[in-house]
Amino acid sequence: MTSPKQLEVQSEDRTPQKWCISLREDKFENFLSQGNPTVNKVFGDGSLFSPFLFRKFFDPSDAFPLWELESDILLSHLRSSGQTTVDWSQTDKEYVLKAELPGVGKNSVQVYVENGKVVEISGLWRNQREPKAREWRSGHWWEHGFVRRLELPENADWRRIEACVNDDIYLEIRIPKCDISRGKEEGASLSE
Repeated sequence: MTSPKQLEVQSEDRTPQKWCISLREDKFENFLSQGNPTVNKVFGDGSLFSPFLFRKFFDPSDAFPLWELESDILLSHLRSSGQTTVDWSQTDKEYVLKAELPGVGKNSVQVYVENGKVVEISGLWRNQREPKAREWRSGHWWEHGFVRRLELPENADWRRIEACVNDDIYLEIRIPKCDISRGKEEGASLSE
């Protein structure tokens, strides 16, 4: 096992037009039915990036309040069959997310914090054919990449989020907790 590779957690949006096309359930089912094994690995049962991870369809480009739910309860159907590749938990000091990254070989995963309120995990699983094509995040993003956007808890210290990848496969994100009153003060200064 190699040592973890630290990822830069970005807070400046470099792609303002991303996720403008929503993934609908009918489009996703049609896309998944093509039988591509890589697509099934990226978006299949148990993947953090699957629209069906939470038992009913939910567009991964929409923010989801993950830490309001218990992983043992929400993922019980996947754990009983050994299908899950994601887990999250919290301690008195931090929130932790662990997930297997989809795709083959080196991952180009990015972690971005939006306005101190949402953590976004995205990356490519397939290169675009046309080099001059528009940014992959602004079109049918699921044909080239993956995303999961998660609402940060109110007491998350988003400025100190740490992310790393182990063996180019396993993502771990640690989000320290802060005093709620301090977090609100920081959030107020962010919008100024």
